[in-house]
Amino acid sequence: MRAGGRTVRSRLRDRIAASDPGLLRLTSGLRTVGAIALALAVLAPFGPGITRLVAGAMTSMVATFAIREKQRRAQAVTLALGLPVALVSVSLGALLSRRPVVGDVFFVVLIFSAVYGRRFGERGTTLGLIGFQTYFISLFVGASPEGLPGMWAVVAVAFACSALVRFVLVPVTPAALLSRLREAFRARLAQLVSAHLALLEADPDDPDAVGKALEEVREGTARLHETALMIQSRLEEGTPDEGTARLVQRRIADAEIAAERLGLVLLSARSAERADTLTLHLPGAPAPEMGRLPGPEESTALVRRDLIALRALVLRSGGEAAENVLRQVRNRLLAYREEENLPAASPAVQDVFRAIGETARAVLGLRIALEGAPEEEDESPETTRSREELDAEDAAIDAEQAGQEEEPKGLRRPTTRAAVQVAVGSTLAILGGELISADRWYWAVLTCWIVFLNTASTGEILVKGYRRLLGTVFGVVAGIVLAGLVGQHTVAAFALVLLLIFAMFYSAPLSYTLTSFFVTAMLGLLYTLLHTYSWEVLVLRVEETALGAACGVVAAAFVLPVKTDRRTNELLGTVLERLAEVTEAAVGQLSGGPADDLLDKARELDQALGDLRGAVQPLTHPVTPLRARRSTAQYVVALLETCAYHARSLAATAELLPAHPSIAADPRLGGAAARTVRNIRTIAARVEDEQTDRRPDRQVETGASIASLLSAPSGDSAARYGRITTRVLRHLERLDEAVVGLARPLGVRVATKD
Repeated sequence: MRAGGRTVRSRLRDRIAASDPGLLRLTSGLRTVGAIALALAVLAPFGPGITRLVAGAMTSMVATFAIREKQRRAQAVTLALGLPVALVSVSLGALLSRRPVVGDVFFVVLIFSAVYGRRFGERGTTLGLIGFQTYFISLFVGASPEGLPGMWAVVAVAFACSALVRFVLVPVTPAALLSRLREAFRARLAQLVSAHLALLEADPDDPDAVGKALEEVREGTARLHETALMIQSRLEEGTPDEGTARLVQRRIADAEIAAERLGLVLLSARSAERADTLTLHLPGAPAPEMGRLPGPEESTALVRRDLIALRALVLRSGGEAAENVLRQVRNRLLAYREEENLPAASPAVQDVFRAIGETARAVLGLRIALEGAPEEEDESPETTRSREELDAEDAAIDAEQAGQEEEPKGLRRPTTRAAVQVAVGSTLAILGGELISADRWYWAVLTCWIVFLNTASTGEILVKGYRRLLGTVFGVVAGIVLAGLVGQHTVAAFALVLLLIFAMFYSAPLSYTLTSFFVTAMLGLLYTLLHTYSWEVLVLRVEETALGAACGVVAAAFVLPVKTDRRTNELLGTVLERLAEVTEAAVGQLSGGPADDLLDKARELDQALGDLRGAVQPLTHPVTPLRARRSTAQYVVALLETCAYHARSLAATAELLPAHPSIAADPRLGGAAARTVRNIRTIAARVEDEQTDRRPDRQVETGASIASLLSAPSGDSAARYGRITTRVLRHLERLDEAVVGLARPLGVRVATKD
C-alpha cells in the first residue's frame, strides 16, 4: 500500500524511529520481557513453585536492566561478575533474615557500598545495583537458609536467560545501534522540515494556528538536538575509528545547525521584524506578530515547493525513478547557495532560499559521511562544488585528545556524598518502615534508594520522590482493578506482569511517574500470585513509599546537602565557561588564528547545557510555588540555548576556513567580538561569586553594534570579506545581545560604553 509516494510501512517505520531514537526504549522493553519469559519457561517445567518463579522473574529483570556498558565484551564480563555478586547477596539476605538487627545493619552497609561503587564507573554502578536488588528480592520472596540451593539455581538460570536474550535473541551491536540512531536523526530532521512547512502555511489571521505551528518547530528543534546528542554519545563505540567518528559528528552538527537556521529565517521572513532566536528556545513564548511572506504569492509557492522537495531529499524513499527525481531536486536546491541562482524575491525570502540550499548541502554531507554516496554523471556544477567542499573538509578533520578536569576528593566527591546520604536515609527508612510494618519495611528503603539514583541536589530528590509517590497512588488503584480481574489465574497474571514490565521500561525515559505507576500495578499482580494480596498491602505500599521519599529528602537536606541553587550555579558556571571557550576559539580561527578542536568544544558545551537543563527541573516543575523563579529559570535556560546555537554556528563556519578557498579569515573579528567573550566571563565570575558569598561589583558592557566596530574592507577582497563577515556578524550580534540579556536575570549590572 502506498500513500503520497511512500508506503505506509515506511511512514510507520520513520514515525517509530523518530519517537524512539535508536529503538532504545523498544529494545530495553523487549530484552527485559524476553529474559523474564525465557526464565519462566525454563523454570516452570521443574515445578519450583510460585515463589521461586517470581524470584526468577525479578532476578532476570535485574540482570537485564542493570547492564550499562555499550561494548558487548564489557557487557559479558559485567554479567559474569554479577552472578557471584547476586548469589552472595541472596545468600546473605536469606541467612540474615532471622537476625533482624544484624540484617538491617548489613543492608545499610550494602546500600552505602552500592552507591559508593559508582565512582568506579559503569561496572561499579552495575555490580552495586545487582547486589542491592537481589538482596531486596530475597526479602521480597522471603528466602530462607533451607531453600538456598533452590534459590541459587533460580538465580543462575535467570542470569543465563538474560545473557541468552541479550547476546543471541535481541542482540544490539554498537554499529547497529548507531545506524538506527542515524535513521532516527533523519526521521526527526524530516519532521522538523514538515514543521517548517506548517509554519509557512499557518494562517496569520488565526493566532492559535500560528502558535501551534511555532510550538511544533520548537519541539522538532529540541528533539533533533536530543537525537544529535545521543548519536555523539555513541560515536566512539559505533564507528571503526576516531576519524570516522569526528566526520559523522561534524555532519550531524552541520545538519542540526542548518535546520535550526532554516526555521529562524522562515520565522523572520513571516514576522514584521527579524525574529529573536529566543523565540525558538523558550517554551510557551508568545509568537511574534506574523504576516504572509513579503512579495508575490509566487514566492510563497516556490518556498512551499522547495520545503516539500527538501523533506523528500531527507527521506530518500522510492525506487530508481525516484532517485533520478531526487538528484534533480538536490541540484536545484544546492544552486541556491550561489547568489545568481536565487529566485527574484524580497531579501527576507531570499534568506529562506539560501537556508534551504545550506540545509540541502548539509543533507548531502550527511549522506556522504554515512553512506559514501558516489559521484554521479548528471551532477550540476553547484552539486559538484558542494561535494568538493565536503571532501576538502573531510580531509581537514583530524583527531585531538581532550584534557580531563581534576576530580574532587573526599566528601566533596559526588559518589561519596551520595553514599553517606543514602545510608543515613535508609537507616531512617528502616526504623520508620518497621514501625509501620515489620514485614514490608523494605519498600521504604527501596524508595529511599531510588530517589537518590541519577539525582544530585535536594530539589531533584524532592521532585523524584513526589513523582514516585504520585505514580504509586495511581498504581495502587490499577493494581486493585487488575488483581480483581485475574483472580487466581496464574497464566493471565504472569502475562499481565510481562505487559506491565514492558510498559515500565518503554516509558522510563519519558516519565518517572508512569514508570512508578506500572511498577505498583505489577506489584499488585505479584502479590496475587504469591497469595499475599489484600487492600491493606497496597495501602501499606503507599505509606512505605511516602516514608521512603520523606527519608530521602530529609537525608539530602541535612546530611552534606547540595542545594538546588548551588547545583544549578555550578552547572551554570560550567556552561558559561564552555560558551566562552567555544566563542573565543571560533572567533580566533575566523580572525586568522590557529585551528582549534571546535567540534569537541561545541560537544562539551551541549553536554554541559544538557546537565543544566536537567538540574533546573525542580525550579521549573509545574507544582513549584515559586512562580517568579520558575519563569526566570526557563528564561535563563532559553537564553543559554540561544547562545549555544549561535556559538555552534560560529564554530561550524570557522571549520570551513581551511578547506574553502572562497572563504577567508577576517582579522577584524577578534577585536569586535572581544567584548562578548569578556561579558560571558564576567557573568561566569558573578555566578562563582554567589557560590563563595562574595559580592564584588561586576558589570557587562554594551554599546555600539559589533557590525559598527568593523571598518569596511576595500580592494579586490571586499566582496569575499563581506560574504563571510555577513554570516558571522549575524551570529555574533545575536550572541552579543543574548549575553547582555542573560546578565539582567542573573543580577549583573549592564553598563553602556561609548
